[in-house]
Amino acid sequence: MNQDSPNKRTFFWIILAYPFVLLLLGVLANLFLFGVEPVVIALPALPVLASLATAAVLLLVNHAWLMTGTELTRLKYDMHATPEEWAASGRAKEKVSTKGLEELDRHHKAHNNATENIVYFVLFALLVGIVTPVVLAAQVWIVGFAVGRLGHTFSYLSGRDDLRSIFMSVSLVSLGGLASYTVIALLI
Repeated sequence: MNQDSPNKRTFFWIILAYPFVLLLLGVLANLFLFGVEPVVIALPALPVLASLATAAVLLLVNHAWLMTGTELTRLKYDMHATPEEWAASGRAKEKVSTKGLEELDRHHKAHNNATENIVYFVLFALLVGIVTPVVLAAQVWIVGFAVGRLGHTFSYLSGRDDLRSIFMSVSLVSLGGLASYTVIALLI
């Protein structure tokens, strides 16, 4: 890091604090908005199950959007997914425009980011689902995550960094809320 740049120092501290601030927001919401009940292991209540099902559908829509967008980008820029497809097309990768490669990379990064976040979501959502959570907390965190991911996909693929940051924060606060709910419930 260039120590002479005050902007870089400021951004360094913002980047460092960002995940902890979002986690803290989730903890505070659990403690002061929703309340946390002690753990009682049981099958999810119907409203929690409905939230899980809603989130699953929204995340499936998100996945289909990412997958379809990637394939449409390949079609638009005459690119292929496998060496066999490239060989059959008679076209060389080197002939693809820089713009095409950048757009395909954007789609791949959006898809990777979604996959990385969904792994943690599934783990935390299932845990919260079985510890008999306050229903409103489960609904907000579970559906909030899925809505945040949809918004993130839209803004990432459309190049809207301003919105991307907001939706990324929504999904990360939701993850923090899910994770902290279970921990707090175990401690009380």
